This record gives sequence, structure tokens and C-alpha cells, in this order.
Amino acid sequence: MDEVKSLVSAVRNGLAGLADPEKAPSMRAYMKSEMPFLGVASPPRTALLKRVYAEHPLPDRVSFSTAVLTLWREAEFREERYAAIALSGHRAYARWQDGDLLGLYEEMIVTGAWWDYVDEVAIRRVGPILRAEPDTVTTLMLTWAYDEDRWRRRTSVICQIGAKGGTDTDLLTRSVEANIDDKDFFLRKGIGWALREYAKTEPDWVRAFVTAHPALSTLSRKEALKHLGE
Repeated sequence: MDEVKSLVSAVRNGLAGLADPEKAPSMRAYMKSEMPFLGVASPPRTALLKRVYAEHPLPDRVSFSTAVLTLWREAEFREERYAAIALSGHRAYARWQDGDLLGLYEEMIVTGAWWDYVDEVAIRRVGPILRAEPDTVTTLMLTWAYDEDRWRRRTSVICQIGAKGGTDTDLLTRSVEANIDDKDFFLRKGIGWALREYAKTEPDWVRAFVTAHPALSTLSRKEALKHLGE
């Protein structure tokens, strides 16, 4: 697929041209990343990708998925994976955001296995598909809530952040309850974050939930009530 090769090459060359070796080590240290950074900050990376993706349109769903997975799987630097995530959510390909992409997003969640990857995919990719196809995706999220992989579980908890009045409170409740006793920091933080965000829409619901779940960790409880004056 020439379109895929052209896009991938343009991304890699563009990122290499923006590399800052002096910044790269500190970026890697902050993210505790095994994969090295090029040292490209978010603003210039975003500007680059906007131009590259406009100049290299992909003609169909197969080329779109292939380009995303090529950037993701063959990445040598963390910014290339950020580019894959950005491409996966590009507005030009919004028509392909459906349940058929969940396998791709699951791979990114499980193999990415860190918050900077997982949170974007969970909230901005899986979440909208959940709201568009609740009958099938809700079942999957409930399965993930009990999965051995903590990043699938975190996804099940946080995927509704931003849904506001469209939040499925039964799914939120069951995902949180499935992980309420887990001592993992990212799960506890995710639970608190999900509840805190929903509190902006339904503060009384969140207060009642916290009261009804004394097993919530101190971290989860503190985060959930952060903006409720409690």
C-alpha cells in the first residue's frame, strides 16, 4: 500500500527533523519509558501531524488500520506511538470509528500498558464507540472490568469520562465494584478520576455512591470528592 508507506515515512522523517536530543532523556525519565523519546514536544508534534495527515489521505478502512498499526508496532520512539494514536482519531476517518476497531484499540491498550497511551485510547476512542454501540461494547467493558490485565480494567473504569449525562451508571458502578479492592495505583486513581468527572454532572449521585461504598480506597475517595467540598 503506497499510501501507507508514504504516510508512515512522512511521520518518521518529520519527527526525526524535530528531534531534540537534549530534551529526550528528561521526557523519557518523566514517563518512565523503556522506549526512547526523540525529544519532540507536543505542540510541534501536533502541528507536524496535522500537516502530514492532510497531505497523505488514506483511501479506505484497511489502509487506515494498517497505517495506525504500522506506526504503533514498528515504533522505535515514543512519539511514533503518539502519532499512531493521533491518526486513529483523525476526523477524516471518523466514519470508521465503530466496533470493528475495538480489536485495534485493545492491542494498543494492552501493548502500550502505560497511562499516556491507555487514557487517550480509553476515553477518546473506546468511549465514543461505547456510546454509539452500547449493546455490544457494554458487555465487552464488563468483561474487561474483571480481566487479569490492569489496563483493560482501567479502560473499563475510565472509558465514560466526558460522557456527562450519557454516562451508563450501571456500567460505571459495576466496573468500579469489580476493582474496588485492588491496591494498584492506576486502578485506584482511575476510579477516583471517573467518579470526580461524573460528579461535575451528577454530584449527588457520586456522593451517594461514595457513601454506599466504604471499601473505596482513600485515594479513590479523595479524588471522587475533590470538587464537592468534602
